[in-house]
Amino acid sequence: MRSPESVAPATRDYMRGLRYVWRVPILLALVVIAMPLGGVVALLPDGQGDGKRESLAQRIVRCWSRWMLRGAFGFRIVSHGTQVHGPVLFVANHVSWMDIQLLHTQRAACFVAKAEIARWPLVGWLAARAGTIFHRRGNASSLGAVMAVMVGRLRGGRAVAVFPEGGIEHELTGITTVRAFHARVFQCALDAQVPIQPVALTYCRGGGVWNGATFRHGEGFLGNFLRLLGEPPLQAEVHFLAPLTTPAENGRRALADAARSAIAECLSQRT
Repeated sequence: MRSPESVAPATRDYMRGLRYVWRVPILLALVVIAMPLGGVVALLPDGQGDGKRESLAQRIVRCWSRWMLRGAFGFRIVSHGTQVHGPVLFVANHVSWMDIQLLHTQRAACFVAKAEIARWPLVGWLAARAGTIFHRRGNASSLGAVMAVMVGRLRGGRAVAVFPEGGIEHELTGITTVRAFHARVFQCALDAQVPIQPVALTYCRGGGVWNGATFRHGEGFLGNFLRLLGEPPLQAEVHFLAPLTTPAENGRRALADAARSAIAECLSQRT
């Protein structure tokens, strides 16, 4: 079994400069395309329709996310399992700021993200256009408002996605370690009476999990963005796991623990 560190490049990457040569123009082209598309997405209705067919706005978000990760960053995106159609609460482990875009390649869900992301260049603007629900951490009134919006989106037929760990750990912590899930976010699925589906996200290289996708010590968003833009191709994996069967009457804490266990087991098999 290979550890995440064992698959990291051990020698100097002489191709990094060349990757910037072709990836930066692709990224700039996607930014130009994103401006009108973002306006279109903001104006189009985003309802889920019959629960199986995605709307035009959702299709635009999904396709653009795939173009960005595949075209600009060179990711090979692989999906496993079957996602729940219609209104659903997706709960996923949190590895990188790219997790939102990665999940968007599969489903244009409404994400719950920290308020700081709204100020990030390009990513924050796109997240807002895609229906992201921004939450101010440590603010009880903000969380209450966010929960009400989540319930409303779920009852309206949308998919909502959350990262119950509450944040991203740096690379030395080990990205195959799933921290405790905050249970309160599971309450919105109980209130809206929709299924909960755990989703395991991982980034791989050389046949094993690669921990370089997350933030290094002292690395900010821009530094991480530029570093990943020059990295060798990665395989980004989305594992849709079985919807939770834990009875709702057991409470949201039991649901949170069951979701975390399912994701942790999936990641342990991948390393």
